[in-house]
Amino acid sequence: MSKLSFVAVALVIAFSGAASAQSSDPRGACKADYDKFCAGIAPGGGIVACLNGKRDQLTATCKAALDSRKKK
Repeated sequence: MSKLSFVAVALVIAFSGAASAQSSDPRGACKADYDKFCAGIAPGGGIVACLNGKRDQLTATCKAALDSRKKK
């Protein structure tokens, strides 16, 4: 395997791991949804409740992150 191919494979693996970690962390996975639906709510002011109230409009990634948060 050439060095370039090895680097390409390493980058794909690194980015797939980062995406997986982000999907389980509501802060990263729900950022766009927070910005769109709950931007006026300060931390500690019910952000999760706001997101859950808009659940039918959230991205699949955010829904999954919120679900994983409930399981902990």
